[in-house]
Amino acid sequence: MLPEAKLYIDGVLRSAAGGKTYDNIGPWTGQVVGKAADASPEDVNAAIAAARRAFDETDWSTRHSYRHELMTRYRDLLVANRDKLVEIVRHEVGSALGAAHSAQVAGALEGATGLIEAFPSIEWQEDRGRRRQYGFDSDRLVVRESMGVAGAITPWNVPLYVNIGKVVAGLLAGCTMVLKPAPDTPLSGSIMGELAMEAGVPKGVFNVITSSDPTTAGEMLVTDPRVDLITFTGSTGVGKRIMEKGGPTLKRLFLELGGKSANIILDDAPDFAARVMRSIVSFHAGQGCAIATRLLVPRSRYAEAVGALEKAYAGFATKWGDFNDPTCVMGPVISKRQLDRVMSYVELGKREGARLLAGGNTRTDKGGGFFMEPTCFVDVNNKMRIAQEEIFGPVLVVIPFENDDDAVRIANDSEYGLCGVVASGDKERAMRVARRLRTGSVSVNGGMCIAPDLPFGGYKRSGIGREWGREGIEEFLETKAIAIGA
Repeated sequence: MLPEAKLYIDGVLRSAAGGKTYDNIGPWTGQVVGKAADASPEDVNAAIAAARRAFDETDWSTRHSYRHELMTRYRDLLVANRDKLVEIVRHEVGSALGAAHSAQVAGALEGATGLIEAFPSIEWQEDRGRRRQYGFDSDRLVVRESMGVAGAITPWNVPLYVNIGKVVAGLLAGCTMVLKPAPDTPLSGSIMGELAMEAGVPKGVFNVITSSDPTTAGEMLVTDPRVDLITFTGSTGVGKRIMEKGGPTLKRLFLELGGKSANIILDDAPDFAARVMRSIVSFHAGQGCAIATRLLVPRSRYAEAVGALEKAYAGFATKWGDFNDPTCVMGPVISKRQLDRVMSYVELGKREGARLLAGGNTRTDKGGGFFMEPTCFVDVNNKMRIAQEEIFGPVLVVIPFENDDDAVRIANDSEYGLCGVVASGDKERAMRVARRLRTGSVSVNGGMCIAPDLPFGGYKRSGIGREWGREGIEEFLETKAIAIGA
């Protein structure tokens, strides 16, 4: 059993009002793996009030060096608790060991370091010089200031990674914060409060609310005028609702939303078959917004690609769903609800006329949790719903293209624009394709486009704003112009 996920409000780790809790369900077993405090509206209000007081009545937002030192200490505590964090994401998130140690935890810790390293590059004040305007001279400054109280609403797929990306960036920027993790992964949020208390973060500066209700606490944050901005990672549908609900208070929003990223393998890729085989969607059961779930291959080599995929999926059949294998990167999906959703897309793909090349079944033999096979559809038309909609499961769709222009057209024929992948034996050719993709990140010939010092975010319905790197910290800042009569 995991420890109970507590609320963290105004510097106190505590139970919800009335001691109310809810069950934390483990994806590997489908059974209860812990309890979580079930926050009431009263608790959410207390967290917002604490964050507002801490911003308005203390010097937190102006002590830049202090915040940098404190976040460094906080990062060190996260690193010291690495093993505990791995256990949390294994049991609560359903992450296989290979994914838990890499993206889920190591990626989160490296992300914290990257933000801390980026912080000194923030320009808090810039001298714009003297200018004569309307007949008199002014000396001008542009200053950056913390925006205020930030509400962070985070998902269940890589919760620690996203929590750290928002919390460390926001606190470095001088905001005070209320974190609301997804109902499915409460301890990945609660541990952030526990370690913040240990690090000595001043009371009220950082608060954590866990709740079984997927909407009430989040909507309170979005609609409350005391909250100055919302940073949200999750589905595009929920992002639209947040924009709508935040409108009356003109709340600053930045949203990291869905994706349906394309992996374009051009006909001259020297390791063509190997690249095709590596395109299997399996890492963390495909539960990642940046995962390339559309494979685009040249029609001239389509049969070769399909044959390579057949071999790849056959070879992978026994290499997933093992809780104790340190090399395993695929476990169950997060919940019965998500399993049913993904399986409904498998049935939809069949009805749409795509050919099921591999997988497509639930796997009760793996245990009582929420398991389904790595799945691949070929002979897919990009107009099919399985090619247009974010499935968020271990499902790959394969689409042929005629030439480079056609590949770009298909890749961009999507409401999403989060990531892209291009491979070619000709770097300049690959770069020409990459520059034409309407996405926030592109990997060319295996380059890693998602890193702590690089901005991450999407075009179109994949979001607004950027996380990580200097740009991720700057999202939490306001810009003020000051002119002094000379």
